[in-house]
Amino acid sequence: GQLPTWLQGILLRNGPGMHTIGDTRYNHWFDGLALMHSFTFKNGEVYYRSKYLRSDTYNCNIEANRIVVSEFGTMAYPDPCKNIFAKAFTYLSHTIPEFTDNCLINIMKVGADFYATSETNFIRKINPQTLDTLEKVDYSKYVAVNLTTSHPHYDSAGNILNMGTSIVDKGKTKYLLFKIPSSVPEHEKKKSCFKHAEVVCSVPSRSLLHPSYYHSFGITDNYVIFVEQPFRLDIVKMATAYMRGVSWASCLAFNKDDKTWFHFIDKKTRKEVSTKFYTDAMVFFHHINAYEEDGHIVFDIITYTDNSLYDMFYLKNLTRDFEENIKLTSRPTCKRFVVPLQHDKDAEVGSNLVTLPSAATAVKEKDGNIYCQPETLCEGIELPRINYDYNGKKYKYVFATEVQWSPIPTKIAKFNTQTKEMLQWGEDNCWPSEPIFVPRPDAREEDDGVVLTCIVRNDPKEAPFLLVLDAKTFTELGRATVDVEMHLDLHGMFIAEQDSKPETE
Repeated sequence: GQLPTWLQGILLRNGPGMHTIGDTRYNHWFDGLALMHSFTFKNGEVYYRSKYLRSDTYNCNIEANRIVVSEFGTMAYPDPCKNIFAKAFTYLSHTIPEFTDNCLINIMKVGADFYATSETNFIRKINPQTLDTLEKVDYSKYVAVNLTTSHPHYDSAGNILNMGTSIVDKGKTKYLLFKIPSSVPEHEKKKSCFKHAEVVCSVPSRSLLHPSYYHSFGITDNYVIFVEQPFRLDIVKMATAYMRGVSWASCLAFNKDDKTWFHFIDKKTRKEVSTKFYTDAMVFFHHINAYEEDGHIVFDIITYTDNSLYDMFYLKNLTRDFEENIKLTSRPTCKRFVVPLQHDKDAEVGSNLVTLPSAATAVKEKDGNIYCQPETLCEGIELPRINYDYNGKKYKYVFATEVQWSPIPTKIAKFNTQTKEMLQWGEDNCWPSEPIFVPRPDAREEDDGVVLTCIVRNDPKEAPFLLVLDAKTFTELGRATVDVEMHLDLHGMFIAEQDSKPETE
């Protein structure tokens, strides 16, 4: 095929790559050592490169020739040759664990720089051209967080908004919304953007010892949306996990009888909206988009009725026949919540406060809380992406992978949230990764551009490839075959040519 002449830049992808070190093996797919790969588009040609993130975790493990740094699903133990004092010290130091810097989930832009990220307090700067690993940044030196999301948001000026959980602050567990500026004042050029990080707002956890797990959050022009779900981390269990010989993942639990609470933070006042909105118990990882309309916040997320998705990816489950044997007990469902932020305070108890034309409802209760029920937009999509120019605004299109009852995607989908139409691309024996939309320069329409995705074959004899689709018609424009073993990955980003520094720098 042929690539559009305007497509110039780098597609950067990140995900778990190495699962066996010496005689040791990780328990979970999400634990593998980070492997970055890039596709560079230059004058109609594509260049491929991949490299392991040379994190401290990677270096320690490779040097010891075994897993010595704990990951979320795999607890590592000190060298058996160590003396008894060193062992005791290692046990004690795990109470609030020193987390891994194996940043394997996503790529984040800070000013002119790029970082590999995960959900701990560490991120690693990388060179997007060479994929070399540069310095390590510890968020907790700038804001009091132990865990952060790997899905930050960017405003029009390039400033970053992200959320993290603060576990250690005087026993008051809370969620922090923080901002990292995209640049620093001229007279402080030597300082990093992180030194100017500031907490925008903090939301106390409903349970001090059981903070909610969250993978992403939502944003509109005026509000930040944080969903506190009953999928929670048990801090006491976490502090004793090392001594009990269990992984941190075993400290996560879903309570299906609990509620899911919505928090809306006003960007201008930096305070949370006082009305309490909630829905039934659910588990979710990905926000799609959100926007404001006539006093309502409309937000779309992909939800599950249980937490079986995480369990699917234990390596013991990912055997040769796993597609036949392993089935999700809950299929991903794309749901739209419509929340009437500005509603009639004198409305009757039991009345639906949603005035937009929607199947979603928000019912006022006796205690003043508002119970929200969503509209189901579609089923069976995950890893959603949008045209980011429409982030926080009314939009039409979601680009996503399609998953049925197996956790591995089999197709790429384009879903129209307004008409409910779905276009798909799929081929036998192909597993696509998260699709990334790249707008055509000077595009006027939301879907004017291309969709990029990496395709791994489930037959090892067939080579993987990068697929380029026309985002409007969802027809194939071209593919670039890569004659190396490529892994399924998690997330990534496209860096337009003008945003990436030349290699000599």
